[in-house]
Amino acid sequence: MNSEVKIISKNNKFIINEEIREREVRVIGNDNSQLGVISTRESIRLAEEQELDLVLISPGAVPPVCRIIDFGKFIYEQNKKEKENKKNQKAVVIKEVRLSATIEEHDIAIKANNARKFLLDEDKVKVTVRFRGREADYAFKGNKILDNFVSKIEDVCVIEKRAKLEGRNMTMVLAPKRA
Repeated sequence: MNSEVKIISKNNKFIINEEIREREVRVIGNDNSQLGVISTRESIRLAEEQELDLVLISPGAVPPVCRIIDFGKFIYEQNKKEKENKKNQKAVVIKEVRLSATIEEHDIAIKANNARKFLLDEDKVKVTVRFRGREADYAFKGNKILDNFVSKIEDVCVIEKRAKLEGRNMTMVLAPKRA
C-alpha cells in the first residue's frame, strides 16, 4: 500500500507498486504460490486487494519477477538477516612479532610462544626481522632466523606469505593451521 515509499537497504534499492515500469511481470503470491505472468496494473490491483505491496524482486529476469508482500515486514526481515550475518563474521586480525638480526635462541623461543598463542586464537601473525646499519648486507641471516622461528611453531601454522626483504625489514606472514 506504500506506493510513494522508497527504501534503500544498503546496496539494494527495491522498486515497489507504481514505480514498476514493466508491462508484464511474473507474480509470486504472499503464500509463495505462482500466480503466473500478469500485467503490472493487474498485479498491483491484486496486491492492493490484499492490502500488501508489489515488490520487484528480480528485475533482470525475463519477464521480471515481482512478489506480493508486506514491504515493511520484508525490509525488517532483510535488515535482521544482515545483522545476523554481521554477528557471525570474524574480522581478520594480524598480530606482529618483531625480531632483530642478532636475536638469541632463547628470545626466539619466547617470541615463538607468543606467536603460538596468537595462532591458537585464530589470528594471523606477521613476523618481521629488522636490519640496522650493515646488518642488511647479511639478509641470509634473516632467512635463518625466520626458518628457526617457523620450525618452533610449524605444528600450529602455515606460511601464507614467504619471507621477503622489503627495505630494511624481512617479513613473513603466518596463518593458523585449519583442522
